[in-house]
Amino acid sequence: MSRVGKKPVDIPNGVTVTKSGNKVIAKGPKGELECEIHPNISVEVKDNQVIVTRPSDSKQNRSLHGLTRALIQNMVTGVSESYKKVLDIVGVGYRVELKGKNLLMNIGYSHPIYLVPPEGITIETPTQTQIIVSGIDKQLVGQVAAKIRSFRKPEPYKGKGIKYSDEQIIRKAGKTAG
Repeated sequence: MSRVGKKPVDIPNGVTVTKSGNKVIAKGPKGELECEIHPNISVEVKDNQVIVTRPSDSKQNRSLHGLTRALIQNMVTGVSESYKKVLDIVGVGYRVELKGKNLLMNIGYSHPIYLVPPEGITIETPTQTQIIVSGIDKQLVGQVAAKIRSFRKPEPYKGKGIKYSDEQIIRKAGKTAG
């Protein structure tokens, strides 16, 4: 049995989880999320818990079991607490600022880069060298943070670029003078 899939998802106060057909809908104080569930997996909501079960031990059902439970857990956590990723900008002259809701980045190219965040994502810049991406959808928050990081990945010699705040950059030794 799946170790992740067999654990029930606890529903905190203020969050409601409903199942309609093949969809699971989570509503909470931060917003509403819905997820399409594979027809082989059955989801049951009772006693402030969501229980995910599978019909057989086939390879596909085993993999879908843990995945479905994790997706429901991420939805419940997102609508109650929301997710955030913090990115740091390292480099002389590298800076970011908000223009309305859009993010303007000057990160060493000949032109500035504008990023329009998707619906449901909020971007904050507490300082010129820090970006906070937040929202209720864990997958979308991670995707937007990865997109921002991809504009200037950290390089291994000086560590310049955009990195996650908890990321460790493995440094390389440069050339030695002959």
